[in-house]
Amino acid sequence: MDGMLKQVDWALVQAFLAVAEAGSLSGAARALGRSQPTLGRQVKALEDQLGLRLFQRHPKGLSLSPGGEGLLSPARAMGDAMGEIALYAAGHEAGAAGTVRITASEMVSHYLLPSILVQLRQEAPEIEIELVASDTTENLLYREADIALRMYEPRQLDLVARRLGEIEIGVFAAKSYLARRGWPAGPDDLSQHDLVGYDRSELILRGMREGGIEMRREDFALRCDGQVIYWELVRAGGGIGFGQVPIAEGDPLIARLELGSPMPTLPLWIAAHREMRHAPRVRRVWEALAEGLAPHFKANRTA
Repeated sequence: MDGMLKQVDWALVQAFLAVAEAGSLSGAARALGRSQPTLGRQVKALEDQLGLRLFQRHPKGLSLSPGGEGLLSPARAMGDAMGEIALYAAGHEAGAAGTVRITASEMVSHYLLPSILVQLRQEAPEIEIELVASDTTENLLYREADIALRMYEPRQLDLVARRLGEIEIGVFAAKSYLARRGWPAGPDDLSQHDLVGYDRSELILRGMREGGIEMRREDFALRCDGQVIYWELVRAGGGIGFGQVPIAEGDPLIARLELGSPMPTLPLWIAAHREMRHAPRVRRVWEALAEGLAPHFKANRTA
């Protein structure tokens, strides 16, 4: 058995692990970017090499056999080790050329990053950029992203994180809506207006409570958790809503409302894996993001 284990190919173990986690060859093929026949052959090759049946086949897909259950934990450990090797190698590449994958919220990706990334590409054409616009947490430990911009402090071990600044939040409405419904004089007038809010997320409700305004989900006439769509509903005249000041200012369709209640700010953090932070291309992108985003933070806008 020791001789066999020394010859086990990571590609075979990776195929087994992907099928085990997806529960089907088709799902694993999508995850790895390989064909189903290739994955099927790789799983069969691993079964033959180990002398174990790893999966039980049934009409709805595949489930782990007892042998597969026993192999799952060491296979995941092997995957973690391979990830560490890849991170170490990528973090110690000498050259500045290559790809950097950035993940950021939908709003930051849509409205703040394009001009920054275009300028970066002009200044450093040897660096290719991949941007993942997502409000979910991408895993920096497994290189699902090289750099993350997040509205909370990343606390995973082995990450380097820096608080870039605070983004100011304001109350806004489309000028077309205000022409139709009038301007609210203060928080008490909000009940007489259409409000745009989130659907299942309670972020807006919590922020309003911090400002001394009590609202219920049902008080919002339009509700959407997709933040870019939410903002477009406000811009289209759907009602009074809340948004990031650096995104809203300068928009000819939008007016800011001063209701006399303080609004919370959003912290923006940048993070990378410790092994990747000082790779030349990652360091260059990190610095460009920090510099490009700096004018949007509250302290710099009011200074």
